[in-house]
Amino acid sequence: MRAGNGARRCISAPLAAALVAVMAGCTLKLPPSTSELQKEALPNTAVPVAFKAGAAAPAAPSDRWLATFNDPALSALVAEALRYNADLQAAAARVEQAAGQLKVATAPLFPAANIVGVRGSKSGSGGLDGIFLNASLELDIWGRIRYGRRAVEQESAAVAAEYAYARQSLAATVAKSWFVAIEAGLQRAIVQEMLRSSEALLKIAQERLRIGSGNEQAAMEASASVAGYRDSLRQADLSREQALRALELLLGRYPSAEIAVAERLSPMPPSIPAGLPSELLERRPDVVAAERRVAAAFNRVGEARAARLPRISLTGGGSSISSDVFLLQNRNNPVWGFGQNLLLPVFQGGALKAQVEIRSAEQKQAVAEYARAGQRAFGEVEGALSAELALREREVLLDAAVRDNERAVEIALAQYRVGSVDMHSVEQRRLALYTARTSRLHVRSEQLAQRVNLYLALGGGFDEPAVEPVAGAR
Repeated sequence: MRAGNGARRCISAPLAAALVAVMAGCTLKLPPSTSELQKEALPNTAVPVAFKAGAAAPAAPSDRWLATFNDPALSALVAEALRYNADLQAAAARVEQAAGQLKVATAPLFPAANIVGVRGSKSGSGGLDGIFLNASLELDIWGRIRYGRRAVEQESAAVAAEYAYARQSLAATVAKSWFVAIEAGLQRAIVQEMLRSSEALLKIAQERLRIGSGNEQAAMEASASVAGYRDSLRQADLSREQALRALELLLGRYPSAEIAVAERLSPMPPSIPAGLPSELLERRPDVVAAERRVAAAFNRVGEARAARLPRISLTGGGSSISSDVFLLQNRNNPVWGFGQNLLLPVFQGGALKAQVEIRSAEQKQAVAEYARAGQRAFGEVEGALSAELALREREVLLDAAVRDNERAVEIALAQYRVGSVDMHSVEQRRLALYTARTSRLHVRSEQLAQRVNLYLALGGGFDEPAVEPVAGAR
C-alpha cells in the first residue's frame, strides 16, 4: 500500500467493494411474534374467552388502582416507599446498567479510532517524536454485531419491564401491609374489649362468692378466663408490632413499630373489570419482560451463528514523525494508509459450534420461562377472582353470625346475673362472639388484600399506564 496521496487513490476500489458486500449482507431475522410465541410456549393451555372465576366485567382494567381505596395516607406511604425502598433502588440501578450495556453494544457499529503519541530521547537509540492515528470499522455483513445489539436492546427492555413490575409489586405490598397493620390494631381492640368483659365477669363471680350465692369453681373459671384474654392481648400486641415493623421496612425507615396507621379499614372499592384472558399476557409487565428475554435469546442465537462466518474490517491510519537526531528521507509527512482485514475462523476446537448450541438451549429456556410466567399470570388472576367471590359470601355469613352471637351473649349475661346459668355458658357465648368478630375483621382485611392482588395480577398500574410492549419489538 502506497503512502500519501497514492493511498487515497487506491482506497476507492476496495471501499466500494466492501460497501457492496455490506449491502448484499444478510437481513436479520425477526424473533417470533407474540401470537407465535404463545402457541409455542403454551401448547396445552386453552385460553378461555373470559375468566372462569368471579363475575368481573370484561372491559380492560383501569390504571391508578391506588386511588380506588380513597386513602391519602396509604397513597403517601406508597410514594415514600417508591423513593426510599432499597430493593426498588437496586432495580432502578439495573435499568441504568442495561442502558449502559446498550451503548456498549452499539459502539462496534461505528468506527473505532485511537491516537498514540511517542516522545523520543536524543541520547538514546530512539530520537523520534511522532503521532500515530489508527482507525478501524468492522463491516457487519452477516449481522453479528447487529444481532448482539438487538439482544442487548431486548434485554434492556426486559429489565425496564421488570422494574415497572417491581414498582407495582412494591405498591401492592405496601397496601397489603397497611391493611394488615390496621387489622392488627383492630384485632387488639377486640381482645381488649373481651378482656374488659371477662374482668367484669370475674368481679361478679367474686362478689357472688363473697355473699354466698356463688361457688369457688365459678370464680376460678372466671379468673382463668381473664388470664387467657390477657395472654391473647399480649399476642395481639406482638402481632401489631410485627406488622408495623414490616411496613416501616418497606418504607426504608427504622423498624421501631411507631408508625401511625388508620383506625379503620378502607371501604371495599367497587368491582373492577378484568379484561380478556387473551390480553393478559400482553399487559402484565413481568410477562412482557419474559417475552423480551425470548427475543434477546433469539438474537443471541443469530449472533453466535454469524460469529462462525468471515469478518471483514476496513482499517486506516496516519502518522506524523519528526527527529532531531537524524534526517528522515523519502518520506511524506504526514503519512496516510488504508486497507482491509479478513478474519476467517478455520478451527476453534468446536467452540463456535458449541456457542450456537448453548445459545439455542438458552432460547429454549427463555421460552419455558415465558410459559411459566404466563401460567402464573392466569393462575393469579383466577385465584384472586375466586378468593374475592368467596370472601364476599363469607362476609355476609359472618355479619349474621356476629349479630346472632351478640344477642346470645346478652341473653346469657342476663341469665347469669339472675343465677339461671353458670359461667361456663357465658364463656361459650363470649368465645363464639369473639371468634365471629375476629373472623369477620380478617375477612374484611383479606378482601382488601385480594383486591390488591387482583389489580397486580391483571397488570394494572397504580399511578401510570400499564407497561406496553416495546415499540418495534416482536
